Amino acid sequence: MNIVFDPKIRAAAPGLEVLLIEADVTNAPTSDALWKEIEDACASIKEHYAIEDIRHRPAIDATRTAYKACGKEPNRYRPSAEALSRRAVKGLDLYRTLTLIDLINLISLLTGHSIGGFDTERFVGDTLTLGVGDEGEPFEAIGRGPLNIAGLPVYRDAVGGVGTPTSDNERTKLSEGTKHITMTVNLYGPGEQSKEEIEAIALRLLRAYASASNIKTSYHPTSHENI
Repeated sequence: MNIVFDPKIRAAAPGLEVLLIEADVTNAPTSDALWKEIEDACASIKEHYAIEDIRHRPAIDATRTAYKACGKEPNRYRPSAEALSRRAVKGLDLYRTLTLIDLINLISLLTGHSIGGFDTERFVGDTLTLGVGDEGEPFEAIGRGPLNIAGLPVYRDAVGGVGTPTSDNERTKLSEGTKHITMTVNLYGPGEQSKEEIEAIALRLLRAYASASNIKTSYHPTSHENI
C-alpha cells in the first residue's frame, strides 16, 4: 500500500509521520488475555489522569492541534484516542468486540495516537491519499452513521474516504472475516513513546493475539516527496 500526502495536510501537519503496518491476520472474538490488557490500560489511565488532563497527553494534543489547523473543532469531533482515554478516566466500559478492533483501541490507550484499522481487501486501488475533508463529502462512520468530515484529516482510496482520526468508514471496516489488515498509526507529533517503541507494541499485540504473519512496516513522513 502506498501513502500520498495532499498539500492541504502537508501545510496543516508538517510534522506528521505515518507508521504503516500491513499483515496477514486472524480476527476472532477478543480473548480474555487481550481484554485483561485493555482493562489494565484503562485502570492506569484512570489512576494517572484527571479528565481535564487527557487533552494534554502529548500525542492527543498534537492531533488536536492538527484538527484546528485543518479547520475542525476537536472538542466536537474528538480524536479516537482522546475519546477512549476519557472513557477510561470516567470509568466507562469499552465495547468488547473483535481482536483487531480491541487491539487497535489498546494501542491508542497506551500511546495516545489515533489509529486507522482497515480490511485491506476492501480498498479500491493500492494507494491511500491523506488529505482534508471537504464540505458535503459523504462519509459513513462505523456505528454512528453520516459524519461531517469537513476539516478532518481523511484517508481516501480510489473511491472516497475510508478513515479519519475520529472514526473509520463502514466500507473498509474490520470484520471477523478480515484476513489482511492495513493499520495507519498517525504520529502528528512526539508522544510518550518513540516511534520504534510504538511499532514494537503494535507488532507484539498483532503476533500475540491475531496470529500476524507476513508483516510489513514502513514510515511515511510528510517531509518526503510524493512518489
